[in-house]
Amino acid sequence: MSSIHIASRLQHIAPFHVMEITKMAAALEREGRHIIHMGIGEPDFTAPPAVIEAAALAMQKGRMQYTAATGLPQLRTAIAEHYRQVYGLEVAPQRIIVTAGASAALLLACAALVEQGVQVLMPDPSYPCNRHFVAAFDGCPVMIPSGPAERFQLSDAMVQAHWSDATRGVLLASPSNPTGTSIAPDELQKIVSTVRSKGGFTIVDEIYQGLSYDAAPFSALSLGDDVIVINSFSKYFNMTGWRLGWLVVPEALVSPIEKLAQNLFICPSTIAQHAALACFAPESMAIYEQRKAEFKRRRDYIVPALQKLGFTVPVLPDGAFYVYADCSALTDDADQLTIDMLNQAGVVLVPGLDFGTHTARHYIRLSYATSMENLQEAVRRLTIFLADK
Repeated sequence: MSSIHIASRLQHIAPFHVMEITKMAAALEREGRHIIHMGIGEPDFTAPPAVIEAAALAMQKGRMQYTAATGLPQLRTAIAEHYRQVYGLEVAPQRIIVTAGASAALLLACAALVEQGVQVLMPDPSYPCNRHFVAAFDGCPVMIPSGPAERFQLSDAMVQAHWSDATRGVLLASPSNPTGTSIAPDELQKIVSTVRSKGGFTIVDEIYQGLSYDAAPFSALSLGDDVIVINSFSKYFNMTGWRLGWLVVPEALVSPIEKLAQNLFICPSTIAQHAALACFAPESMAIYEQRKAEFKRRRDYIVPALQKLGFTVPVLPDGAFYVYADCSALTDDADQLTIDMLNQAGVVLVPGLDFGTHTARHYIRLSYATSMENLQEAVRRLTIFLADK
């Protein structure tokens, strides 16, 4: 019997190390160990009551048939109204495409824009799946080393220096996973202008934009109708497992992406879409803002606590729920440090290995999307662990 030939593109898809260390943690939990999880970026909050009730009502009334591939018209309108109320932007609902999570949005954008040999610029470190989306369509993700001076983001100077004849666009995230840092609006404007002048595309992942703590609300959509923005109901709206997101695209891309969505996904989850309509109700928005304040409180606790433990936090995260901490004063192998912290202290953190090669050995990512009590207990355990090193 002949072996099955695996597509060569899989050679460029690396394992997701956060999931591997999570499996190790699960094995310890089966042995009876108590583990504090600060690895996966998932809010410990769940959907508010109004959202749950909207989902139940949709099921009771049998509203579970396919929707349009682009999503419920009333949900696209509600998202457009959200941009108007929060960001002061007028976004035509027809430019909004509801998707099966932000992952599907990125998949659709890359399917429409990336082809064999095309280069897409992104920072190192960045969310690992972003480069894999590009590689899945035989494109070439170009990881540009970025450090604290650039807030671990791309700058306009970096884009200009690395743009080549093969470059087609940039894929950014603001605020970013793993660093929790945003691109300053004026710098992002420069990047967009440079990419526009070269006839390229700008994709900005804004799934953490609702969780920005230190500045006025800002969306890259304000920089022009040609900017493609990705967003999600997972993070700010606390609906991770519902698998619902959206993208905003230029008018010229609506029909091509609708055609792709029809063929690849049929439509997003109908129940999740009906539930998401309740996200924008005043009572739900009040809950989200309270939770946002709680995330900020956790950030303001954990950053100085990490510094006291011997980590360096070179850039204060201004959004999301991550801290990207330099552990080089403690070890020259962040991967081994996270394994030791798991086994000896029962605390899950993620090594920089997942997010690129530039910072891989010297940084760890911490997610503070857990309770303050868990954060405090984790600090207590890590204090003991590091004292014994």
